[in-house]
Amino acid sequence: MSTGCYDEEKLNVPVKDNEEVIRNEIDEFIEEKFTKEFGMAIRYRFVDRYVLPTQRVTPPRLEAVIPMLEFIEEFWIDPYLAVDNGEEFFKGHVPAEIVFLGGPIFNENGTITLGTADAGAQITFTNVNEVDISDKDWVIDQLRVVYHEFAHTIHQRYKLPTAFEEISPTGYTSPNAWFILNDEDALLRGFVTPYATSSPNEDFAETVAKYLFEEDFVEDFLLEENCDSPGCEERNIGRLMINEKLNAVRSHYKKVTGLDLDEIRARVQEKLNL
Repeated sequence: MSTGCYDEEKLNVPVKDNEEVIRNEIDEFIEEKFTKEFGMAIRYRFVDRYVLPTQRVTPPRLEAVIPMLEFIEEFWIDPYLAVDNGEEFFKGHVPAEIVFLGGPIFNENGTITLGTADAGAQITFTNVNEVDISDKDWVIDQLRVVYHEFAHTIHQRYKLPTAFEEISPTGYTSPNAWFILNDEDALLRGFVTPYATSSPNEDFAETVAKYLFEEDFVEDFLLEENCDSPGCEERNIGRLMINEKLNAVRSHYKKVTGLDLDEIRARVQEKLNL
C-alpha cells in the first residue's frame, strides 16, 4: 500500500502497465538523456510492483524528478564517462531500469530501506523528494546506494577477486546479524562498515562504494595509527585487511573491466568538493 499520493499531480498516482500515459517534458528529457544514450528506463510514476505489499512508500514529486536526474548524471554517470574505458563500461553494465521513490521505504518490521537493486537489472533511489545537492548528508546517502549497487554488477558478472573472502574470513556475521555491530567493531574485523560483514558480496560492494565517496577513506581505513594500546593495534590489523581488500578490488576492476578505480574516485571527489 502506498502513502502520500499527490492528488493534484496525476502522474504520481499508481498506474497499471497497460494504462496509456500522456508523455510530458520529463519523459522527453529522459528519452534524450538516458534512454537513447544508455538504454535506461527511468520509472518516476509510482507502480506498486516496485515495492512489497507490506512496504509503504511515497511517490516522487514531479518537480523533484529532473533535479534528481541531473544529480545522478553529474555524480554517478559523469565520473565513469570521464575515465579511460568508462563510457564503454557504463553502457555495458548500467541497469536497464531506474526507479524513483519520493521517500524511504518503510518496512513492516519498523525498519526503513534507503535503496535497493535487483541483480544488476534495476536500482531504486529513495528520498527523491528531498533532492538537494547542497545537503552533503543527502548526497552521501544517495551515492552510498548507487555506488554500492553498481559495484554488485562486477561480482555478479565476473565473480569476486580471487580469495577475497579469505582476507578476513572470521569477521563475517550474517544477513540478519550485522546490525549489532558498530563502526569500530567493523574496523577491528577488517571491514569498512558493519553491513560489509554480512557476506563477501556485500563486503566487496561496500568497499567499492566507501572508497569512491568517502573523502577520508585513506585516513580512516588505510593509514596506521601510532599505537600505545592493544585497541589501537587491533584497529591497525583491521586496516591491513581493508588495505588488502582494496588492492584486490582495484586489481580486479582493472583486469575484468579496464577501469582504474583510483581515477573514478578522483572524479567523484572533485564533484563532492566543488
